[in-house]
Amino acid sequence: MSAFIASDYFKSLSKTNNDLALADTLYLRMLKYENYNYSEALFDLTFTVVPYNKVRIKVPLIHSIVTYRLPSAPKEIYLKKNDNLPKRFFFDTPKDDYGDKDKLAHFFGSAFISYAQNIFDFGNLIGYFVEVFEEDFEVQNSIDQRDLQTNNLGNIFGEMLKENKDILPSQVMIFRSLLFLRFHL
Repeated sequence: MSAFIASDYFKSLSKTNNDLALADTLYLRMLKYENYNYSEALFDLTFTVVPYNKVRIKVPLIHSIVTYRLPSAPKEIYLKKNDNLPKRFFFDTPKDDYGDKDKLAHFFGSAFISYAQNIFDFGNLIGYFVEVFEEDFEVQNSIDQRDLQTNNLGNIFGEMLKENKDILPSQVMIFRSLLFLRFHL
């Protein structure tokens, strides 16, 4: 899947499709690859779209920096994949080159957790844990409300997917922009 995102074909799709449609394309392609095993597809997609291959963690007790390597494609594919990742999903996406590239991992990761569990809703709990982890271990300086909102949308998608296998990521991700318009018009 990383090679697909890194491909010239995928890059050409971004010239004729918006980034919400590209999120649907990635999701549908991974579903097909995983023989419509929704749980596996969401899990694999989460790690495929993570735009990092390592994280630096400041360990609080010993005040030391540890670099943790994440599983990723070979360097050339990894770099092209990151260049081609969709990045404009919301009305308030930053206008820089990075945009919201990390939001797909938040969305699909939360969708996986919500879809795969049946007893207790761990989706919001784990989403908050990730944000607190990022803050405490200085991956970023503060809790990002936009990440939490994206996690929530992923939870909604995972829950809806249990009832309706035809739902697409874009149909849920658009909620955030629609809610903004509703409250600000």
